[in-house]
Amino acid sequence: MTGPLRIGFIPLVDAAALIVAVDKGFTAAEGLEVELVREVSWSNVRDKLNIGLFDAAHLLAPVAIASSLGLGHVKVPIAAPFNLGINGNAITVSPALHAALMAEVDGDRSDPLVTAKALARVVASRRRAGAEPLTFGMTFPFSTHNYQLRFWMAAAGVDPDEDVRLVVLPPPYMVDSLANGHVDAFCVGAPWNSVAVDLGIGHILHFVSDILERAAEKVLAVRQAWADKNPDVVAALVRAAVKAAEFIELPENRTEAARILAQPERIGVDAEVIQRTLTGRLKVSPDGTFRESGRYLLVGREGAGRPDPVQAAWLYAQMVRWGQTALTPDGVKTAMSVFRPDLYDAALGHGKPAEAPAPFGAFAGPAFDPDDIRGHLEAFEVRRWKA
Repeated sequence: MTGPLRIGFIPLVDAAALIVAVDKGFTAAEGLEVELVREVSWSNVRDKLNIGLFDAAHLLAPVAIASSLGLGHVKVPIAAPFNLGINGNAITVSPALHAALMAEVDGDRSDPLVTAKALARVVASRRRAGAEPLTFGMTFPFSTHNYQLRFWMAAAGVDPDEDVRLVVLPPPYMVDSLANGHVDAFCVGAPWNSVAVDLGIGHILHFVSDILERAAEKVLAVRQAWADKNPDVVAALVRAAVKAAEFIELPENRTEAARILAQPERIGVDAEVIQRTLTGRLKVSPDGTFRESGRYLLVGREGAGRPDPVQAAWLYAQMVRWGQTALTPDGVKTAMSVFRPDLYDAALGHGKPAEAPAPFGAFAGPAFDPDDIRGHLEAFEVRRWKA
């Protein structure tokens, strides 16, 4: 290769391993010159990666799969040799919707099934009153945020295509949209949930780790053809990202990592807000209530960086469930082939770990079996997919 690598990213904390890899010199130590390019929307990142304006990208895991399947855009096979984040999203609601939900809660308000049932009652009440449907913001049709919102509300019988509105908003625009009343709630990655709470315009209702204990979120994505031509560069990128993730996960480095990420050309929010995300201790309400979770965002610990093809199969199953694609054996195979633990292992010079953490841990529905996606989907009453 000649010239610097151009890598696109969205200002989110789960771009941390990529940003720290460059800004702390881990990429340079691997012999790489990298230019990070901050983008606003996932469609921009996808398109620039697909046409070769970016060599690699911080990308929504489902977008990598959709691109490889040719869904929603041209077909460009993508390889994901490193997982930039496990979890990291949250559902934030306006003060008005929070009050309405809490008035309907029957049970433990931290239980997503309890709040989903409360949402169902709020939706029914609004319908009887002739009110407009609630509007939920999410970041992209092929996004974990879309699937996680749908998974949560559908568990209580709320049809996300009939009973509410789901609208696409770039992550940095979520807060203004909530403040202006354009949306009643949103699901987005850090730090934007915390920004809404700090401004007094939102309550974090759930960490997405309440809904799915362990779900792939963002990947380091490269075009498959580019990866085939540049295996040494891919390996060097993976090693740099792994070193950065290890650096970020050490408690004594969190202050420095947050400072790096807070820079205006990176994420551009207060370092203290980012540090809350990295420690998993978030303010969830404008009244100052905090909540702590060791599962809020995994950057490098618990094997988070190694891609798991079963996670890709689950994301493909969500695309099928919500009518974005048909269920086919080739579709499953293609989806799973996007997540490349083989490239990860080759870069680090070791084989598969003895025991990988169990994925998902969903709060509702049957356990996921990638060999029986049909059976899994048939267990859900609310869906677009026709068996």
